[in-house]
Amino acid sequence: MKRIVFTYSTLCVLAVLLLYSCGIKKFIPEGEHLYSGATLNMRLDSAIKAEVKGFKQVETELFNLIQPNPNTTFLGMKPALYFHYKAQKEKPGFFYRFLNKSFGEEPVYFSDVNTERIQELILNRLDNNGFFYSRVDSEERVQEKFASVSYDATLREPYLLENYQLESDSLPIYNEIEELIKNTPLSKGDRFDLDLLNLERERLDNGLKQKGYYNLRPDFLIFEADTNRYQTKKFDLFLRLKKNVPKRAAIPYTIDSITVYPNFSIENDTLPVTAKNSTQIKGIDFIQEELYFKPKLLESYLLFNKGDLYNASTSKRTSNRLSALGSYKYVNIQYTELDTTLTDGDAGSLAASIYLAPLTKRSIRAELQAVTKSNGFTGPGIALTYSNRNLFNGGETISISANFSYESQLSSGENSSLSSIAGGIKTDLIIPRLIPFSPSVFQYNVPKTKISLGVDFLQRSQLFTLSSINTSFGYTWKENRYVYHQLDPISVNYSRLFNVTDEFQQILDDNPFLSRSFEQRFIAGLIYGFTYDEVSDVEKEFPIYFSTSIDLAGNTLSLISGGSGSILGSEYAQYAKADADFRFYMRWGNEQTLISRVYAGWGVPYGNSQTLPFVKQFFSGGPYSIRAFNIRSLGPGSFDVENGVTNTDYFDRSGNLKLEANLEYRFPIFSYLKGAVFVDAGNVWLTGDYSDLENEQVNSNFSNTLFTDGKFESDWLKEVAAGVGFGLRVDVQNFVIRFDLASPLRVPYLPENDRWNVPFFGNVDNNFTLNFAIGYPF
Repeated sequence: MKRIVFTYSTLCVLAVLLLYSCGIKKFIPEGEHLYSGATLNMRLDSAIKAEVKGFKQVETELFNLIQPNPNTTFLGMKPALYFHYKAQKEKPGFFYRFLNKSFGEEPVYFSDVNTERIQELILNRLDNNGFFYSRVDSEERVQEKFASVSYDATLREPYLLENYQLESDSLPIYNEIEELIKNTPLSKGDRFDLDLLNLERERLDNGLKQKGYYNLRPDFLIFEADTNRYQTKKFDLFLRLKKNVPKRAAIPYTIDSITVYPNFSIENDTLPVTAKNSTQIKGIDFIQEELYFKPKLLESYLLFNKGDLYNASTSKRTSNRLSALGSYKYVNIQYTELDTTLTDGDAGSLAASIYLAPLTKRSIRAELQAVTKSNGFTGPGIALTYSNRNLFNGGETISISANFSYESQLSSGENSSLSSIAGGIKTDLIIPRLIPFSPSVFQYNVPKTKISLGVDFLQRSQLFTLSSINTSFGYTWKENRYVYHQLDPISVNYSRLFNVTDEFQQILDDNPFLSRSFEQRFIAGLIYGFTYDEVSDVEKEFPIYFSTSIDLAGNTLSLISGGSGSILGSEYAQYAKADADFRFYMRWGNEQTLISRVYAGWGVPYGNSQTLPFVKQFFSGGPYSIRAFNIRSLGPGSFDVENGVTNTDYFDRSGNLKLEANLEYRFPIFSYLKGAVFVDAGNVWLTGDYSDLENEQVNSNFSNTLFTDGKFESDWLKEVAAGVGFGLRVDVQNFVIRFDLASPLRVPYLPENDRWNVPFFGNVDNNFTLNFAIGYPF
């Protein structure tokens, strides 16, 4: 509680400092004026302005030329500058040194402003955008200790494109350029724009690079504008090759030979060249001291062959495919010109060398864990993982992981003897190709086949033991830079509940919904997942993330069993389940990000099932959900687990419908330490008809039953849980250790008039929750 009071006091101090920060005049040295910014007025006939394409973009572009930027202002004050000035005193103290290091800004004085240079830049940019013969003036405004500038730009009518054509020539490359020009984005009426012309030149260069022109460069292509034909502001655009361009740049190149080194060492770049180490597949030479990667398999990942025209795009895709195998840390494709005497003719030739440096083949990783839960359960855990990245010399990766954990109730009381033991072993085999399909079907990336087999057990003393075995067979592939697919046509899970104590049996008797969830031992079906992810693209200011999955189970088993409801003596589950996760990121300034997230999931049991299996149900709360509540401690709806449940320590709340929303603001503090403030909201509910299960209920001590309080109704907003909080994150090269302190804002299982709570200062139980986790929540 002292820590919370300190944080509150700190906020009060910061508020006072913000008020004082408006009085910075006394810190400004004699002879200096603090620069307060600039304005830009653009004068152009309104009728012309309405017809000019991209005028707003030009205005933004010109305004961005005005430098330097003034000091940051917040609510009319300059707190960052104030912190800097205070830190320059002879004895500033730790507090002001910290604030200056974290938020301070050096002053921007008017003497740092070069108005003439800014005018030249604006005029140059106006010329580049077709507003030739424009004029720019500036006016300086000085008042007391502050100064600003007003720039006035008088624009002339811009020049517009009338015709775009290629100058004729006998060289074969002109035929290729003419074909590419047919798809140009330039059109009649476009304003003269140097940036668009540069993009057009790069487009043409990229297109020619895919047609064999290995030695061509963008600056070999020259644009010439002619305005002499017209009385009005129009121009014709002509394209040609630069004079005296090297002949080698104007001829296509063919790949004459391909050599692959599958076991290249970066430390020792000596290449094996003896004939006994060489294998040739389809004209491609594979040279390796000892067999590391089977040449026949490796050849299938190359997208170009001997005799093909050089293609820069194909070369890049081949490099990406080889990197995606998961066996190599370094992939380098180099081209060497051959027969240089032929470059004065109609074609040239290249030798392609592909250098592949392997990752460490085998590795073992161990993780020690310590878990402390709010209900008093504490204990250690260990996880071991063995990996082999090239199991059968074809890029296959096998990963064997085992985990074990123990938790015990350390506090005294009726639950002091409770404990929990969990463990499991899982094996994943990833094959970098689609079994049994050809890998050349997917040219963007390497599709993979994944085969998994795992066994888990969970023993909760005085309650039950649960064991399960699961296996799956499926495919993963990337369609492009942002789109990822996962398809598991075979997914099987078998679980068994045994060693059930009388105490837990009473819980099952009281809760037929939970009882039916455990009875469905056999789950077999199909799972498909789709992901669209722009977040890794650091150049996007507003990236989005969207993922969805569909899980169908029991239909095939129903056909096999003839609708009997069981197979191999075990009841199987039938259901359809889908979820969707959408996130929108707003990035700006110094690593600041605002993320909004919406999640929805729904599962519908049918046929042989009255409920979703326990392992397929939705849960809410925890470090990756609503952080003000412990994991699996919310819902369904307004259901209160304390009413009528004899042992609540192992009672997991669940539902078949989940709605959740999150809003989080992330900001840097210093170095690797980041901060965040957030708001989370959501819950889980029950949907469907559970009248049969409700009739089975034997515990009359429920004041609000699971089925009435947990059902999704039209007034579901009254049952939404909400929490707020702040966090600290240690982010070292994308390895994140996260601490989030959160407090409930709204508690849905309390009486309706008492659900709102003052975060951190309210009277509800568990008024704040500390979450420790690895990685960001979303």
